[in-house]
Amino acid sequence: MTALTLSTAGAATLRADALVVGVAKAAGPKGGLVVAPGAEAVDKAFDGKLAAVLATLGASGAEGEVTKAVSPAGLKAPFVLAVGLGAAPADDEAYASEVLRTAAGNAARALHGVKKAAFALPIEAAEDIEAIGEGALLGAYAFTAYQDRGADAKGPLAEVALLGAKPRDKAHKAAAERSLALAEEMNRARDLINTPPNDLTPEAFAAVVSAAGKEHGLKVQVLDEKALEKGGFGGILGVGVGSANPPRLVKISYTHAKNAKHLAFVGKGITYDSGGISLKPAGHNETMKCDMSGAAAVFAAVVAAARLGLEVNVTGWLALAENMPSGSATRPGDVLRMYSGKTVEVLNTDAEGRLVLADALWKASEEKPDAIVDVATLTGAMVLALGDHTFGIMANDDAFRTAIHEIAEESGEQSWPMPLPANLRKTMDSPTADLANMGVRMGGGLVAGLFLKEFVGEGITWAHLDIAGPAFNEGAPHGYTPKGGTGSSVRTLLRLAERTASGDLG
Repeated sequence: MTALTLSTAGAATLRADALVVGVAKAAGPKGGLVVAPGAEAVDKAFDGKLAAVLATLGASGAEGEVTKAVSPAGLKAPFVLAVGLGAAPADDEAYASEVLRTAAGNAARALHGVKKAAFALPIEAAEDIEAIGEGALLGAYAFTAYQDRGADAKGPLAEVALLGAKPRDKAHKAAAERSLALAEEMNRARDLINTPPNDLTPEAFAAVVSAAGKEHGLKVQVLDEKALEKGGFGGILGVGVGSANPPRLVKISYTHAKNAKHLAFVGKGITYDSGGISLKPAGHNETMKCDMSGAAAVFAAVVAAARLGLEVNVTGWLALAENMPSGSATRPGDVLRMYSGKTVEVLNTDAEGRLVLADALWKASEEKPDAIVDVATLTGAMVLALGDHTFGIMANDDAFRTAIHEIAEESGEQSWPMPLPANLRKTMDSPTADLANMGVRMGGGLVAGLFLKEFVGEGITWAHLDIAGPAFNEGAPHGYTPKGGTGSSVRTLLRLAERTASGDLG
């Protein structure tokens, strides 16, 4: 994992392998390139002509742009890497956190193979340290566990030194610690998402959670297939029955010493989704190792909350199963008796995520938490509605849905509030069971949310995050987002826990 340090050294004197500065498009009709605050010493080493040199090299200051220049004699670092920040803010405004986070991520990705980089980006407050540190650590991520890269292979950026920060300032130190804890756990979630399904079975996932529990002093309980059968978890068992790798329900708990509020996070953990008997066609199953992204996010958020010592109780429920076709698999038309006691007619075995979540939601409800948030790569319909970068939010409480939307935006995650239209509920009526696991096709993401709502305990505030779009990036890396698993919703869940701990929610 990339190291993060706060440095009081000057940009010109710090020994590093690269020096990162920000450049922006100047405001006004003339425009032009300007050097962002934090890089004054670097500009001085270029005799005040850093912007002119970078412009000659093609820099425009656009977001996502990276330009490299050889350092003059006055700098210890051999080269300067300029990252575009977009339009320069007005004189009385600061750069937005997401702009700094993205720029730091772009720089870290461009510095793959470099040992130490000094970041001289604009820092006006602790929030800027947090954003830059987070972006750099997430941008430096690389998943190479299955590659024989040889002794001379280059690794990700090894160390990030933030210039302009104050190591002895409590707020600055806390911001760095938060960015490190969040990034490490988010990158752990990415590792899990990227792990091939022949290695990350439900049992193997549970073992990772148990090991982390021991490391961080968290209580972990694992229900294996025998315990699930004894407990009547028909949804989880119905999905996992077709696989040679049996399902698990994992509970990981962080409890604060004070009598704090209690949040329950529930994650869909389908370690591989073939669709079951309702088999997915070729072209739709190659990336289905990512169908456990919700469980990975929940796991990461609970551990991060524990590492930061938040004054809130957080319980994570990971519903883990592998959805496979076989002679023992659940068939379309079968009826499952869920943990809640309700019966569900399975019309499509590829709508399996809602079945495992239903059991976990009801189990989580038994503890009467102040709120439940479930996270899942649940429906292709949500991707069609919102695209690849935005997750949908549904809830049984409009104020809670709005709060999560605001928290997500504050955290740098794109999201959008979605409705739960009551008229769609009747489309899940079944002549055989209490309800079916499918309704009308149009609005399928909303139908799935309405299904989950049926399994939330009475009087409990609940929200559902459908992260099917942003959970797995099949395109090119961008900003601090790699190709493959992204760790979507971890930041939102952690910020929700922080807001709850501070009393801002409820």
